[in-house]
Amino acid sequence: MKTWQKALIPTLITLAIGGAYLFSVWKQRQNPGVAGRATAASNIGRDYLVDIRQLYPRTFKDVQFLEGKPVWMRNGYAIPYFPYKGDRVQFAHRVGVVPSVQRLDVKKVIKAAVPNDVDDGMGHGSRQVFAVFTLPGAKDQYALPIGAVQGEQQQYYTDVLFFYDDPHTIYDYWPKDVWAAIDAHTVKRGMNEVQTQLAVGHMMHSQGGSEGNRTVTYDQAGKSWTVTFEDGRAIDIHRK
Repeated sequence: MKTWQKALIPTLITLAIGGAYLFSVWKQRQNPGVAGRATAASNIGRDYLVDIRQLYPRTFKDVQFLEGKPVWMRNGYAIPYFPYKGDRVQFAHRVGVVPSVQRLDVKKVIKAAVPNDVDDGMGHGSRQVFAVFTLPGAKDQYALPIGAVQGEQQQYYTDVLFFYDDPHTIYDYWPKDVWAAIDAHTVKRGMNEVQTQLAVGHMMHSQGGSEGNRTVTYDQAGKSWTVTFEDGRAIDIHRK
């Protein structure tokens, strides 16, 4: 395997683990005896069973499907973006990282060679593939990486990076106050781990324990949140 292909392997492994958890929750729901002994984590199993659309892109043509469509950032505070001017990605003027659930209106998908000194969280390959987008109500264009090409090999990460449907409709059963916190990119008591990740991103590490019963620290573009979860809900929150 090429070095550039390894760049997002930890993220993809996390996605696979999530899939395994989803299957285990489904199995529990098929067996009333097991469901009766469900843990606190399985009480929020509905969040893992929602219908999140996937494209499974394999070619450049596949990701061109995004042109003219909105997407919403799923892997928040992890992927940098750059100005796009004069039909070029302005790598020397990195803007920042895209927040969680941010809507991006994709204008086109391009390929571009990336300078060796630019670290954008993905392997460069011979060329990277970028989504060129605008933010709602604005005209300025930006670009963020969504994959890489090396010879005949192509890797695309849009299923990991984006929601193709508005997450407000995917998780429409969440209370309004929870969505207000997520949209403000903050954490409030009572939120679960899925909601917290949507609010402050996936750049995180835990201090042991199992999901829903542990303390997790989130890096939100340089800001730090330490959240303690008990029985699936946030009970203690500290921000630095």
